[in-house]
Amino acid sequence: MALTTKLLLRQGQSLVMTPQLLQAIKLLQFSSMELATFVQDELERNPLLERAEDAPDGEPALEAEGGDYGEASTEGDFNEAGETEWSSESFATDRGALEASLGTELSNAFEDDRAPTPAEHPVASEGGLGLSSNSWSGAPSPASDGGEATNLEAYVAAELSLRDQLAAQLALATKDAVDRVIGQAIIDSIDEAGYFTDSLAEIAARLGAPLARVEKLLAVIQSFEPAGVGARNLAECLSIQLREKDRFDPAMQALVGRLDLVAKRDYNGLRKICGVSAEDISDMIAEIKRLDPKPGRAFGGGTVQPVVADVIIRPLPDGTWHVELNSEVLPRLLVNQVYATRVARAKASDVDRSFLSNCLQTANWLTKSLEQRARTILKVASEIVRQQDAFFAHGVEHLRPLNLKAIADAIGMHESTVSRVTSNKYISTPRGLFELKYFFTASIASRNGGDAHSAEAVRFRIKQMIEHESESDILSDDAIVEQLKKSNVEIARRTVAKYRESLRIPSSVERRRMRDLH
Repeated sequence: MALTTKLLLRQGQSLVMTPQLLQAIKLLQFSSMELATFVQDELERNPLLERAEDAPDGEPALEAEGGDYGEASTEGDFNEAGETEWSSESFATDRGALEASLGTELSNAFEDDRAPTPAEHPVASEGGLGLSSNSWSGAPSPASDGGEATNLEAYVAAELSLRDQLAAQLALATKDAVDRVIGQAIIDSIDEAGYFTDSLAEIAARLGAPLARVEKLLAVIQSFEPAGVGARNLAECLSIQLREKDRFDPAMQALVGRLDLVAKRDYNGLRKICGVSAEDISDMIAEIKRLDPKPGRAFGGGTVQPVVADVIIRPLPDGTWHVELNSEVLPRLLVNQVYATRVARAKASDVDRSFLSNCLQTANWLTKSLEQRARTILKVASEIVRQQDAFFAHGVEHLRPLNLKAIADAIGMHESTVSRVTSNKYISTPRGLFELKYFFTASIASRNGGDAHSAEAVRFRIKQMIEHESESDILSDDAIVEQLKKSNVEIARRTVAKYRESLRIPSSVERRRMRDLH
């Protein structure tokens, strides 16, 4: 059979995602902090974008000339339920039309970008939800009067890291240049908790130093503050701290050598190993509990990002819930088309017009995608509140089993969109601050074929049962299974054990030993 080349026509369909759509999808799953960083980068990159609080009141000169100038913004009321479409068509832009508009029509405001009137935003109640508008009025910028705002952060001293602290002590402990190099290599291998995580043999081979010299430097570093730093495991960390307190006697040494029995609360076995009385064992364990198992944590582990609610709900007098976006974390952007008009009238070069066209296209897309992001978050959060109404009203015992598909089907979106919306998003409720993904839990079957139970609700029920057990009747996992079955919950013993361990609750044997000790 001969091989030949042919020209064939083939018709087919494929999904094409524009760069704008790809970026919009990425924008959807940003947390509030990530979104703020992204918007700040765009503000620095795009001269047509500006924050709403920084925008000037008006341009009288352009009004006198009869110029057409407007401002496409993200200042619309996103708390009003609206249609949200994440499609490539909604982000398609005509570069030629944008470039042509630079000399004539420059009104790029979307239909939904116009300022809504109060009459357009009645309080809507659907499925037990009260959705109302949110005010976008914000405090003026501290530097809006032309003066420099005081930056208090510039006067805050930088935190001293664990490595800096150890390096400073190393410089005082030895003057030998080789020892300092070896010591710094050891310090670089100490994690944030204060533990040495590398291999002494590897450091010795890498630096070409004798292993005994490296071990000597590790012992020097283990004498530094905080006590216990540089240990290779928990037992060594506790031993270092006990030596410093002059409490590392043979009995304590034997106790530290069997931390596995301490974890199991096998006090009878510990008494035999240490050769002391039950009262001494109790005192020794109490002394160990006063030690710091992670000596490096006093120096922190980097910047801690605060968690800010993206959605806020509060109860209404009629028993429904008011769901709204947190306006403090929503970026308020304007597209400065006055500047675009000014450049166009100045007979700009083709390069300037092309650059301005790209900036206008980017600004136009960003304001639209931020609006769609806000409306999508509100839509998903409102449906979650509707389906988990019993949780907000009565507590975690009434949390319903829920999955992404149920929310997606209810609001007419894809599961992947719901997954992106609920990632790194938080909701402030009368019962506390929760991540949106908290409300998606597996279901546990009912014994009599009734409604399924949420795994989180069953886990909470197990915790309540153990907390209220009597000292004379410690509940085993089998006993918990029997009690749950009486409550119409069909659950296996291994599932109860898994939930109990996830709650860091000891087994019935360990709890009984704790009771006997006290």
